[in-house]
Amino acid sequence: MIGAPDGPAVVIGVGNVLRRDDGVGVRLVEELRSVAARDPGALPGATRLVDGGILGLDLLPHVEGARSLLVLDAVDLGQPAGTVSVLPGDAIETAVDTWGRTLPGGVGELLAMARLAGCLPRRVALVGVQAADTADGLGLSARVEAAVPSAVAAACQALHELDGLATGSFLRPSRLGTATEGATA
Repeated sequence: MIGAPDGPAVVIGVGNVLRRDDGVGVRLVEELRSVAARDPGALPGATRLVDGGILGLDLLPHVEGARSLLVLDAVDLGQPAGTVSVLPGDAIETAVDTWGRTLPGGVGELLAMARLAGCLPRRVALVGVQAADTADGLGLSARVEAAVPSAVAAACQALHELDGLATGSFLRPSRLGTATEGATA
């Protein structure tokens, strides 16, 4: 794994917005854009926010040259709906195996290909929100919608932690590897 210390911190929100909670990663990127517009210091400098949708391996160019990578996605870790989890590096691939997400275009496939291509940054994490409903339809379920503010806060913190580790300016205690139950409706 490599990382470009002068490259951007990359945040990729993935998921299918036509499958309810599966689109939470895309929604979180939209919320992070709003946060950054209100407070330019909320995200580390040179942060690139990417709506990855269902692009899968087409996201590989966004990973290349990144100093750190944060992926935002719906998860199925057997937790209560709306639970926000922050998984560091290798724990993502273990969890992906647990979820059974081996379909083309999944997060695990993207990370594996980035590793094989030699462009996966050393600092990688995933902020996941436990999905309640991934059936066809628009909009997040009530429990996942209620967890969005917690997930955005977790993403901001994880991004700063990854960035601090990547640049050597780490200041905050780590939340990487934690899970918190989101607000429920």
